[in-house]
Amino acid sequence: MKIATAAYPLDVLSSWAAYEDKLAHWVAEAAGKGAELLVFPEYGAMELATLAGLEVAGDLEASLHAVSERLEDADKVHVRLAAEHGVHIVAASGPANTDTRPVNRARLITPTGQVGVQDKQIMTRFEGEVWDVIGGNNLQVFDTTLGKIGILICYDSEFPLLGRALNECDIIAVPSVTEALAGYWRVRIGSMARALENQCITVMSSVVGQADWSDALGSCVGTGGVFCPPDTGFPSTGVIAVGEINAPGWTYAQVDLAQVAHVRADGVVLNRKHWSAQHGRDSLAINVHLR
Repeated sequence: MKIATAAYPLDVLSSWAAYEDKLAHWVAEAAGKGAELLVFPEYGAMELATLAGLEVAGDLEASLHAVSERLEDADKVHVRLAAEHGVHIVAASGPANTDTRPVNRARLITPTGQVGVQDKQIMTRFEGEVWDVIGGNNLQVFDTTLGKIGILICYDSEFPLLGRALNECDIIAVPSVTEALAGYWRVRIGSMARALENQCITVMSSVVGQADWSDALGSCVGTGGVFCPPDTGFPSTGVIAVGEINAPGWTYAQVDLAQVAHVRADGVVLNRKHWSAQHGRDSLAINVHLR
């Protein structure tokens, strides 16, 4: 299959129609190139807050709820576009209200109109300490016609046990937003490590450019990338495709899930199979004094 992963700039939206037109353009472009799985980034939905005015969009608390109120309608747009183009879409994540505090929610939309929901598990310091966004539902393994797909939202990709929970997945999407090059590399390294451990494909997307109207997303650095285990049938670098930093647009990659199955069964190494060999060896290390 062909995968498209976004380096997505946020806009000040003049109307709901402007949002629909923007999304329709992005989806049509990727589908026109033959992509079957499209991955948008973390907090890409925050541009919906501008529909309530820049004062609301610039207010951390108000922006959370303004976006949450629009997510259901945004999903309807994604459902229509997924059906129209016959694609699966990981919709840009955004805050979703709960009985307590908002969560950071991504959605996987299928061509048949089904919607799978994945919330971020572990909050960054800004999300937890300033924005008061909380962790949400359990990790999900989505069984689709493209294969088994999981989602680790940005910071979640940096935690091996979260990745291990998705070890059945052929593909793990990693929607991200990072404000500095160091943040981009943390998520990219995490994505590549999860591809190595699980012997799977990981797909990183990013928000890029300036959004000066938002205290949360003022300046974003990143690009799209598709990563793999550096093993038989895959690039020795572990990189199938990667975009240019901060250049808006899609990064495309052709992947064959038969290669995933092959390296899991008979790779040069068997990281996924040998995971349990760590047990008993992962207790506290013994201090040995060599002075």
